[in-house]
Amino acid sequence: MTDPRTHSTTDSTTDLTTHSTTDATRSDGLYVPKGATAGGLYAVDIDPKHAGWTHSSLRVVELGPGGTHTFTTGDSEWIVLPLGGACTVRIEDEEFQILGRESVFAGVSDFAYVPRDARAQIASGAGGRFALAGAKCERRLPARYGPAPEVPVEDRGSGDCARQVRNFASADAFECDKLIAVEVITPGGNWSSYPPHKHDEHRPGVESELEEIYYFEIDGPNGFGYQRVFPSREGGSDVLAEVRTGDAVLVPDGWHGPSIAQPGHTMYYLNVMAGPGEEREWRICFHPGHLESTEGYR
Repeated sequence: MTDPRTHSTTDSTTDLTTHSTTDATRSDGLYVPKGATAGGLYAVDIDPKHAGWTHSSLRVVELGPGGTHTFTTGDSEWIVLPLGGACTVRIEDEEFQILGRESVFAGVSDFAYVPRDARAQIASGAGGRFALAGAKCERRLPARYGPAPEVPVEDRGSGDCARQVRNFASADAFECDKLIAVEVITPGGNWSSYPPHKHDEHRPGVESELEEIYYFEIDGPNGFGYQRVFPSREGGSDVLAEVRTGDAVLVPDGWHGPSIAQPGHTMYYLNVMAGPGEEREWRICFHPGHLESTEGYR
């Protein structure tokens, strides 16, 4: 198998289970700036070994016109989600035409689910940028196409906490073994991921244990936002990061939120989550200090 870091921008082959470790995404490096994990076609390359956890992965592959990228999935399931551009996803003897979108701010996209223990290829005639959201899993589910019109879109919050959630692979919207993934659009000047919440303990019916990756894009030149993660336990995760397009923040544990968008610049983030629980579910606990004024996701 060829190392993807030695390939040109027109073709690559990658084993998604074998990557070197960089200091940028150790447990003390929860903020992952753009380029910190880049290599070959990957603008972002975060796997469990990089992050210091067990399940969640995210990669962003960039293809030039006519470019292809072939990968093996190993012990993880993956969703190919266009960030910008269209592609064809071939998974062994199946093929899915992904219409994609101009950018993450243009609307919901269709996507393809790639099972574990498979070989797949992404091909793009015009080129584009494609997220690979992944999770280590146990069951091998069938390859599938996710149509954009079937993605549940939720308006969450109100006032200056209003945002749009695209639940393309939420626990109750699309079947995966472990992977949970959603997109969030936060208008400029608004707060999202608010009130602060956590999902770092297994408490049946109350809270699920999930590792989480936030991947950000900001609309417009020079746009930025802020992401807060703070401890839920002694020595827990603690970061306040200024984020720009291409940055990521890791949430292995702790209260997370708010995500703050600069006025005049819409913020996008892709959330990738997975954990060790037997049930694939998203159960969260809100920070008690914020519930009186917010009543949760009001």
